[in-house]
Amino acid sequence: MKVLVPVKRVIDYNVKVRVKPDQSGVDLANVKMSMNPFDEIAVEEAVRMKEAGTAEEIVAVSIGPQQAQETLRTALAMGADRGILVKTDETVEPLAVAKILKNVVEAEGPDLVILGKQAIDDDSNQTGQMLASLLGWPQGTFASGVKTEGEKLHVTREVDGGLQTVALEGPAIVTTDLRLNEPRYASLPNIMKAKKKPIDTREPDEFDIDIAPRLSVVKVTEPPQREAGELVEDVPTLVSKLKTEGAI
Repeated sequence: MKVLVPVKRVIDYNVKVRVKPDQSGVDLANVKMSMNPFDEIAVEEAVRMKEAGTAEEIVAVSIGPQQAQETLRTALAMGADRGILVKTDETVEPLAVAKILKNVVEAEGPDLVILGKQAIDDDSNQTGQMLASLLGWPQGTFASGVKTEGEKLHVTREVDGGLQTVALEGPAIVTTDLRLNEPRYASLPNIMKAKKKPIDTREPDEFDIDIAPRLSVVKVTEPPQREAGELVEDVPTLVSKLKTEGAI
C-alpha cells in the first residue's frame, strides 16, 4: 500500500497568537511554526502502518512557502520516505488545496490518503471531504481507530452519539482525530537521515489551478479578556447569583 500524507505548516500550538495592529490578520513575524498537530497524528498512523507491513511507501506533501520544507523534513524524520512541496506564498483555501492534492494523488497513485481532520490555524475541517468528493473516493472522517482487514479499511469514527465503524474499499480518504494515536518524537539519527531524503518542488501553475482566495478577511480581533471570578460566602449565595445573573 502506498500512503500519501498531506501536512500543513501552522503556528505552533504552544505559541500565544497575536493579532496585527490593523486587525488585518494574525502576526506571523518571528513566530515559531510547526506541523499541524492533526497532521502529526496522520504521519504517525502512516508510519505505524509501514512498521506493521501494511504500507510500503509514505509520501508527505505540503502546500505553502519555501519554509514548509521544514515541516516536510519533520514528516521525513518521523518515517516518511519522500516529500513533495507545492511552493506558493499565497494563502490557499481548502478548495484550492483539495484541487492541488487531487492532481498530486492522480500523479502518485496512492492507495490511501490520510490527513488531519482540520488545521488549527483556520479550523476549516473541509479539505479531506472536498478531496474525497473530487476523487470520488470513500472517506472515513474523524478517525479514532484505523484497522486493515483484508482488502478493506475499517475506520472507527467519533460521532455525537459515540463511535461508528465504517468499512472502506480502497483507495480511500481518512481524516484523523486526536485520539487515534500519540505521535512520536523524531530521534536525532532519523533527523539526520531526513536531510538526505528527497523533496520534489512543484508550482501551483503546473496543475493549472486558480488558487485565488474566494473569501476576504474583513477583520481579525482577539477574544475578550476573561473577567475575574468572585468569591461567595456559601452555596445558597452562589445559587442565588447564578439565578439572578442568568447563568442558569
